[in-house]
Amino acid sequence: MTTPASAPAPFRHVAVIGLGLLGGSVARAVKAYAPDATVSGFDADATVRLRAREIALCDTIAESAGEAVREADLVVLCVPVGAMGAAAQALAADLPRGALVTDVGSSKASVARALAEALPGHAVIPAHPVAGTEQSGPDAGFATLFRNRWCILTPPADADPAQLARLSAFWEMLGARVDIMDAEHHDLVLAVTSHLPHLIAYTIVGTASDLEAVTQSEVIKYSAGGFRDFTRIAASDPTMWRDVFLNNRDAVLDMLQRFTEDLMGLQKAIRVGDGAALFDHFSHTRAIRRSIIEQGQDDARPDFGRVHDEGADRRSGQQE
Repeated sequence: MTTPASAPAPFRHVAVIGLGLLGGSVARAVKAYAPDATVSGFDADATVRLRAREIALCDTIAESAGEAVREADLVVLCVPVGAMGAAAQALAADLPRGALVTDVGSSKASVARALAEALPGHAVIPAHPVAGTEQSGPDAGFATLFRNRWCILTPPADADPAQLARLSAFWEMLGARVDIMDAEHHDLVLAVTSHLPHLIAYTIVGTASDLEAVTQSEVIKYSAGGFRDFTRIAASDPTMWRDVFLNNRDAVLDMLQRFTEDLMGLQKAIRVGDGAALFDHFSHTRAIRRSIIEQGQDDARPDFGRVHDEGADRRSGQQE
């Protein structure tokens, strides 16, 4: 199990640009695990800046991105992937020459291009902490969000090995397990493990809502566990996910085509009554689930570890 390190922080001043769930969690984690480091923050939304000051999210909340990064040796861009280029341009003039710039976006090839164009001559190493919740805003973050989660770094070919090592140490300090891969390969992997599941969740919840023969109240009242979990995913930030799909469109479309072909195969098995094909497929996917649990990527307890009041369940007749 990975635990935050107690060694000296690899960066003395971390600037966080974008103070939502991920930015807020980065700020809280740095303050918790590197108390000697300074954290400055900025968000383009004035109401978010105000709330961040009220809850003391950072040591200082700046009124511009440039002001936030002037003393920083690490800048973490925590904005939607479609806004990465503009966010980088807004701070470029004030960015110290030796500072390292990274991000937390869910697609990497497009972000790498945008940051390289906006920050020529500066050190940039994109990153993706594979962690999050369906919540958003400065109050949603928490210091342990990255504990025992993967953070994937996608350094360019000319990345400074020393800077890469510092960034790896930074994420390990926050409790993450670090992996390194090519940006295009990252986008393909995440299209399968994250982006396509979100697209499916948005589709299923939208389809249920649109069914004329089923009222919205019935969808809510009779939601079984599987549908409830889809609604949690479908409650994720719409701006962030719009930008993810548009910026990783090629990999998402490739995986969507493969998924459609597999779905048609299951449709045929159901239509012709091929129980053996269905059983074999479901057995294979069940094994995948066991592998995820064995690698510590989810909770093995029944119902995802939810805590139940069994007496209340019996009284309400809601047991499944």
